[in-house]
Amino acid sequence: MTIKLLLIDDNPVFLTAASTFFSAQRDILVVAVAHDGPDGLVKAALLQPDLVLLDISMPEMNGLEVAHRMRSWPEPPVIVFVSMNESIAYQSAARDLGVAAFLSKSRLTVDFPPLIESLFKQKLLERPVV
Repeated sequence: MTIKLLLIDDNPVFLTAASTFFSAQRDILVVAVAHDGPDGLVKAALLQPDLVLLDISMPEMNGLEVAHRMRSWPEPPVIVFVSMNESIAYQSAARDLGVAAFLSKSRLTVDFPPLIESLFKQKLLERPVV
């Protein structure tokens, strides 16, 4: 199984770097990138990703609102917040929304592999066929 990943972030530099990183990962397919919350909701509804990496701080519709809407879907994707702002308030809001994790953008390449392993152990994602 390949994990279908949707990236939602208003920072084009981060999206490019993250897309490059994830494209090099075995068993992960970046199905789309979205530059804002409304676009992310549309793409998530159409593409049904397994995992969404979602920026919290975005104009128009922030990641908290996007996550809230996705979590109300019958089969929501696994949501992981990514942010440069690691405030306790954001982390608390993420926890309250029931998202899988909160990662710092600056540590994404270090923290993502063990997070994926944890998500497999929690059965939130299915183990890819090797």
